[in-house]
Amino acid sequence: METVKGFKEFSGEEAMKRKKIKEALDRYFSLYGYGPAETPIVEFEEFVKGDNSNDEAVSDTFKLQDRGKRKLALRYEFTFQLKRLARNKKLPYKRYQIGEVFRDEPISENRFRQFTQCDVDIIGSSIKDEAEILTLTFNVLKELGIKSEICINNRKLLNEILEGIRDKEGVIREIDKLDKLSESEVRKNLKKYKAEKILSIFKKPESYFKKYGAYSEIKELKKYCNYYGVKVKFQPSLARGLSYYNGSIFEVKTSKMKETICAGGSYLVNNFQSTGISLGLERLSKLAEVDVSGDSVLVVALVENKEVFDIVQKLRMEGVNCSILFGKPSKALQYANSKNISYALFVGEQELKSKKFKLKDLKSGKEANLGLKELIKKIK
Repeated sequence: METVKGFKEFSGEEAMKRKKIKEALDRYFSLYGYGPAETPIVEFEEFVKGDNSNDEAVSDTFKLQDRGKRKLALRYEFTFQLKRLARNKKLPYKRYQIGEVFRDEPISENRFRQFTQCDVDIIGSSIKDEAEILTLTFNVLKELGIKSEICINNRKLLNEILEGIRDKEGVIREIDKLDKLSESEVRKNLKKYKAEKILSIFKKPESYFKKYGAYSEIKELKKYCNYYGVKVKFQPSLARGLSYYNGSIFEVKTSKMKETICAGGSYLVNNFQSTGISLGLERLSKLAEVDVSGDSVLVVALVENKEVFDIVQKLRMEGVNCSILFGKPSKALQYANSKNISYALFVGEQELKSKKFKLKDLKSGKEANLGLKELIKKIK
């Protein structure tokens, strides 16, 4: 049976890679002082829509109805849930969340209807916090082996540039499509707003934008990012389609993928200035360079007695990932190689008697006879 279009399942090395990426993200989020949170997948439709029902992402929500005929929807992101989550929290409230979100939208190679978002947000934030979030993002991507470029802009600056245009939000939504459509298509779409001429402004050098008051926030964000040793690129055409952004906005891109790796910006939560960024696990998994080795050790049991089970338990108590198979060594080694297991440990009557166990490195083929403490040290 095939999965529903836009929904995927993961197993084997792919699932292991996703697990290790999530572990790296979890570690970095905690390192920067963010606490974990979990929120419902199903919400009331009215709450999901909020004040941004015209946003494309909101209009793409999966709608449901329960037995009580109540109108419900699957969460399309985590940000709107912060209104409830952050209530009565001591500020600044720093939270992270890793979980599935859903959008009923057209799919492509790197766009799905169920995907895993990895978010960090600060409720009660400053531009210094924006710089810290970009630093966190830069460092975790570096650990994952992903070469990237951080692009920044500011909604206040866009609003200044669009001064005099009646439907600013509509124009911003069109500008946001510059990385999806050709410039000529975007220009054609902007004609209905009588705003096609603004595209030429975005091609001007950075010095041109210093005349706008909001550029000062761009300058300040660049300054704090520089303090952290993080390089960012000012991109005046960067728009971000969600209408709730009210200050800095950012996207992280790579030459290896057309789509954005992660993105975010600043917005209000319960009237408190806030900022956050979302990293997409599916895209990270395509780009990341991580070791996806399976269990560290396969214990090949040549006998069946209590001592064999004692050894397996000791290994696990020492934090060594291991599986156990009974039977022919040849079949056990085939299994280990199919699972990308690093070592095979042979346990038979002779090994139990001598207290020396043959440990085979399945990558190099090298073998050594070691005591239990020695082999644990070598494996770990």
